[in-house]
Amino acid sequence: MSRSDTPPSAAARWWAQRPARERRLLTLAVVLVLGALLWTMGIAPALSTVKAYPAQRGTLDAQLQTMQTLQMRAQNLKGQPAVDGRAAQAALQSAVASLGTKANLLVIGQQATVTLKGLDAAVLAQWLARTRSEARLVPAQAKLSREGSNWSGTVQFNLPGG
Repeated sequence: MSRSDTPPSAAARWWAQRPARERRLLTLAVVLVLGALLWTMGIAPALSTVKAYPAQRGTLDAQLQTMQTLQMRAQNLKGQPAVDGRAAQAALQSAVASLGTKANLLVIGQQATVTLKGLDAAVLAQWLARTRSEARLVPAQAKLSREGSNWSGTVQFNLPGG
C-alpha cells in the first residue's frame, strides 16, 4: 500500500476544501503566530539580557573587587601570629579606652563584656574592626539597640587562654 493509497485525514480534506485565497491567509496567520512566539520566547529575552549586560557587569565587577579586598584582609589576619589572653585583654582595654566615657569593660575569667552607650554607627564599626585586628577578637555575642542614630548595648568576647 503506497502513500497515495491511504485515505486523506480529516484535516487534509478540510484543507483541500478551502479556497486558495483562504489557504494563503491561514498560512500567513500561522507564520505570524509562529513568528510572534519565536520573538516572545526566544529573541526578546535574549535581547534584554544583552542590553542589561553592561550594568550587571559593572555591579558584579564592584562586588568582585570588594570580595577580593575582604579575602586579602582575611588572609592577612590569618597570617598573623596568635595572641595570648593577656595581650588580647590589653589590646581590648586599649580599644575600649579609645571610646572614652561611651564604653566600659568588665572582664570575668575568660569572658570580656563591653558596655557601649550612644556610639555612632561608623565609630562602632571602626571599633569592632580594631578589636578584630589588634586584639584578634570577634564578638561571641552582641546585644545592641539603636537609639536615634546611635547604638547602645553590650558586646561579649571570649578571651583566649594563656
